[in-house]
Amino acid sequence: QVQLRESGGASVQSGGSLRLSCVASRFMFRSYCLAWFRQTPGHEREWVGSSLLFDVTTYGDSMKGRVTISKDSANSILYLQIIVLKPEDTAMYYCAAGKDWGLDTRIYDYWGQGTQVTVSS
Repeated sequence: QVQLRESGGASVQSGGSLRLSCVASRFMFRSYCLAWFRQTPGHEREWVGSSLLFDVTTYGDSMKGRVTISKDSANSILYLQIIVLKPEDTAMYYCAAGKDWGLDTRIYDYWGQGTQVTVSS
């Protein structure tokens, strides 16, 4: 069973930092492009960044410079480190997996249930 499970979301003050985690199945971790998205109510999911094969990472413009995607390959965990959090970063953050990567949510075959990040000013 292919699964993704996020954790690490919290309520934090503006300027703080968080590290989100996404545990994936071992097969998925080795064979798929993994990505982070975020979504606020009434809006489409926004691509944050991706971890591609061969440990290449790429980031979207909205959070670039404040996020880092990394992996714990031994435990099949994908991380999203966010620094200098802003109230506009308040969203549900999702982990996704697909055979390709990009901004379009339709590329991704599998999604986690999400983890909520709330940033107060």
